[in-house]
Amino acid sequence: MQFEVWAPQAGRVTLHCEGATRALERDPERAGWWSGQAEAGDGARYGFALDDGPVLPDPRSRRQPDGPDGPSAVVDHGRYAWRARWAGRSLPGAVLYELHVGTYTPEGTLDAAADRLDHLVQLGVTHVELMPLCPFPGRHGWGYEGVSLWAVHEPYGGPEALKRFVDRAHGLGLGVVLDVVHNHLGPSGNHLPAFGPYFTETHHTPWGAAVNLDAPGSDEVRTYLVGSALAWLRDYRIDGLRLDAVHALRDTRAVHFLEELSAAVDGLAAELGRPLFLIAESDLNDPRIITPRAEGGLGVHAQWNDDFHHALHTALTGESQGYYADFARAPLTAVAKTLTGGFFHDGTYSSFRGRRHGRPLDRARVAGHRLLGYAQTHDQIGNRALGDRLAATLSPGLLACAATLTLTVPFTPMLFMGEEWAAGTPWQFFTDHTDPELAQAVRRGRRREFAAHGWAEEDVPDPQDPATRDRSCLDWSEPEREPHARVLAWYRRLVALRQKQPDLTDPDLADTKVACDEEARWLAFRRGDVRVAVNLGPEPAAIALGTGRAGVLAAWEPVGTPGPDGVLHLPGESCVVLHQG
Repeated sequence: MQFEVWAPQAGRVTLHCEGATRALERDPERAGWWSGQAEAGDGARYGFALDDGPVLPDPRSRRQPDGPDGPSAVVDHGRYAWRARWAGRSLPGAVLYELHVGTYTPEGTLDAAADRLDHLVQLGVTHVELMPLCPFPGRHGWGYEGVSLWAVHEPYGGPEALKRFVDRAHGLGLGVVLDVVHNHLGPSGNHLPAFGPYFTETHHTPWGAAVNLDAPGSDEVRTYLVGSALAWLRDYRIDGLRLDAVHALRDTRAVHFLEELSAAVDGLAAELGRPLFLIAESDLNDPRIITPRAEGGLGVHAQWNDDFHHALHTALTGESQGYYADFARAPLTAVAKTLTGGFFHDGTYSSFRGRRHGRPLDRARVAGHRLLGYAQTHDQIGNRALGDRLAATLSPGLLACAATLTLTVPFTPMLFMGEEWAAGTPWQFFTDHTDPELAQAVRRGRRREFAAHGWAEEDVPDPQDPATRDRSCLDWSEPEREPHARVLAWYRRLVALRQKQPDLTDPDLADTKVACDEEARWLAFRRGDVRVAVNLGPEPAAIALGTGRAGVLAAWEPVGTPGPDGVLHLPGESCVVLHQG
């Protein structure tokens, strides 16, 4: 088979494959590339030595059976016999479910997660979003420190297990989204700098030198990242990619990397004849990210909307520290603004940042489904000192209100695993670094970070302690008992309602009309003929919905329809969805 590698600074490149070695030749057609032939089949171990140095794994390795520092292995994607016939599932009308393979089940494998997919079918979601799967040192971790961007973490089951998972999901009618990290690589096991200028000191990120998107050599680096993205979509039949922290992609070129990537993904979708999409995580509040390329945007198909989360979280919990301060002055008004305008910060002053932030979103051009709305995510839970979910402090009634807002707003809803039954397990920050010095640095850094916010260091979970990961695994016995069963039934009801009521998937942001009362702590909004009301206060609320014949579609607590005066009487910490023609 043909082996090739980009190593522009090397004077000699040697292939080591299954105990044999051979010198590679420079490619006369591609500067910096080396290539050669060798006998190798599926599973064959190999690596490259540069200038007679140590044997290193292939930057484009499809498999790392012994971890990031071990040899690469050949993967023959043609060997897998796909079973599910799959035409794809697009983003409009979707409900996503964020899942971490390592804690979704105690086994922490893709096969074990696949065995639990029936639960998601019964819940009614349309897509499962897998947190990053690229290899990282050790067995357990969040996945955001991956180092081999074309391979699958071996403890999760490797490439074949991912194909089985996707095949099983597609057979059940579920799309699959994969979280990918292009803005940095992990601090341990990253051998890319030995091969070429994959990083640049021209820009710096929270993780150090930036990935090289605009300095000399960046053409090949961009091709590397785009190729990795397309490989997930093509070789594993993934339906979409979530792009981690795109605001950390430092790129000054006229054609931004995201524009290049979105064009490549759209091209592959046309070639394959099935819908593919990109979802960005961005804190820029810049509508150009999700504006089509033909209209001068970058062409990403959707993005996470943290403003909705922050406003909702503040309204539910009363928290006001850090970035929540911007939303705490009038949290329900902040929620209302996001429901009608998409962003809360659209050029407004942010006290957290000490400057103006964001840009207005044109509701006539940007459909609501291009923004993802959520009450909880891995970040917003796991980056808390104790990894506590909303269920740790809120009543079932308030959790029902959070679910109602998440699943009836104009955005594409996303749930975090276990949220649908008010999981009592935390989701904490955990690592399994094999480098003792790095492990100790992470442990100390985590404790010092939260000690600065008033936490006792001994109360902050040790990321390296296996018990921290074990505590974060879902308890699958919970959905069978109260109050979890009732919360789960409510989520199922809302997801089904969203699919049955066309007004709830209408992408027109301008059609949403909102009213709220900060003092009484209620919020109500209209989407077509659907009315939604939530009462976050402990006392009953009288909410004027207007006259018109109304019927209850779903209610957390028993509630009557509005009287002749159009006033709805809603119990405390409760919510209702009505049809009012």
